[in-house]
Amino acid sequence: MKTPSSLSKAHSEVIAELKWAGQQATSSQLVIGSGGNLSARIPDSETFVITASGTWLDTLKDEDFSLVSLDGNVIAGNPAASSEFRLHLASYRARADVNAVFHFHPQASVLLDALGHKIRLMTIDHVFYVREIQSTPWIPAGSEEIAVATSEALESCNVVILGHHGCTVVADSMELAYKRAANLEEAASATLKALLLGDTSTECPPAYRALLESRVDIPDLRDRH
Repeated sequence: MKTPSSLSKAHSEVIAELKWAGQQATSSQLVIGSGGNLSARIPDSETFVITASGTWLDTLKDEDFSLVSLDGNVIAGNPAASSEFRLHLASYRARADVNAVFHFHPQASVLLDALGHKIRLMTIDHVFYVREIQSTPWIPAGSEEIAVATSEALESCNVVILGHHGCTVVADSMELAYKRAANLEEAASATLKALLLGDTSTECPPAYRALLESRVDIPDLRDRH
């Protein structure tokens, strides 16, 4: 297998950006310790890079990544890919437009879903980045079943909550995937506060979502304000 010193430029650049995403996710408390996993496609290839099993996302090193082909084989890097590699693999197979798959354990999001409360998108940022949320029931982590359920949910959205477990977010870039996850958890925290205040209905005005939908074909408005 290739060693860190023999990686291609594209491979090294993906690893560097995944390290950044891991630090961001940890500092934002989307994960704790070795919870969660990250992956991203190598441009113009049939492969993706994924964090290895047991790695801590805030201290990732070059040797903490595995290179996996879209047929499911580890072909370079750390031989022990994340136990959730099937979930990432199924996501890439289901969505050709996806270049990054992030799996986190956001506590407010998981709590509200477990209690049967809808996560309400309160702000324009929540609507802009998250748009729609799907959820799955509890399914054993790392299983083929959770991979299939997640990939099926991703057919109609970019954000999926995995019951009593975590979330999976996808995007065409790592930056956008992180923003989606961060806004999901912020929306969940806002919903929880609203419920504690007795509010059960407030959401971002539907007119804003309609405005976004009317501009969907304008590239500069797809992933930023």
